[in-house]
Amino acid sequence: MKTTLPDSSGLESVRYQLSVDDQLISLNEQLGKVIRLSFTGSIHCIHCGRRSNKSFNQGYCYPCFASLAQCDICIMSPERCHYDAGTCREPDWGMDHCMVDHIVYLANSSGIKVGITRATQLPTRWIDQGAIAALPIFRVKTRQQSGFVEDVLRKHISDRTNWRTMLKGSIPSIDLAGARDSLYELCCQDLLQLENRFGLEALQRTESVEPLAIKYPVLEYPLKVVSHNVDKNPQIEGTLMGIKGQYLILDNGVINVRKYTAYHVDISL
Repeated sequence: MKTTLPDSSGLESVRYQLSVDDQLISLNEQLGKVIRLSFTGSIHCIHCGRRSNKSFNQGYCYPCFASLAQCDICIMSPERCHYDAGTCREPDWGMDHCMVDHIVYLANSSGIKVGITRATQLPTRWIDQGAIAALPIFRVKTRQQSGFVEDVLRKHISDRTNWRTMLKGSIPSIDLAGARDSLYELCCQDLLQLENRFGLEALQRTESVEPLAIKYPVLEYPLKVVSHNVDKNPQIEGTLMGIKGQYLILDNGVINVRKYTAYHVDISL
C-alpha cells in the first residue's frame, strides 16, 4: 500500500492507497464498508515477473531471492555489509541504496524500538511499521554505519515491533526525546568509538529534531488479533475497520498486505 502523511501535526490520518495492477484505490473512504479479497492462485516475482509457486522475502521468486543485493543477508543485518570487500551482488544497486545517507531512529510502534532506514524513506518507513511517534537520532553516511550504531543501541532497547500489540491500538505514549538523551549517555563510550572511527561528519546526532506524531485511519481496533492467510483461505471478506502499518483491519481478522505483494488478487469494494 502506498501512504501519504497529510501534515506533520499528527492531527490528520495517514492516507492509504492500494496498488492493484495499474490502479491506485483510495482506502480511507472505504472504512466501514465490506471488502472482498480473492486470491487467484497466481504468484509473480515483483522483480523479474516470473511465475513462482512461492513468494520469497515478500515478493521474489527464488532465483531473484538468491541473486539480488536487495535480498542479501546484509539488508537485515547492515553491519555485515560487504560492499567494501568487493563482493556485493550488485555494486551499482549497493552504491545507490547502501552508500547513501541513512537515519537511525527511535519509534513507538508496540513500545519503544530502534531502527534504521534510508533518509529518503521517511516517514514511509515509520508508517509501514505502524509507529504512532518517531524521532531521528542519528544521520549517517552509509547503511553499514547505521547498522553499527543500531547494534550499539539495541543492547538497551528492542529493534523489533510486536505486530499484534501494534494492531491492538492501546499503546502508551513515550518521551522519545528523553529516551534519546538517555541512550546517548548510556552508550557514550561505544558511540564515541564509532565517531572516532568514521568521523563526526559521518555520524551526526540530530538533537534539534522534534518527534513526529502519526495518526491512522481506524474506526475500531480488534480486542483479539487474528491473522488471515490467503494461502490457506483464498477468499477473505469482512468490513474494513481500519488500516495501520501495512495491515488491513477487518471485523473478522487482519491481513498483512505487504506479505502478499506478489500475489494476484481480485478485490471487490
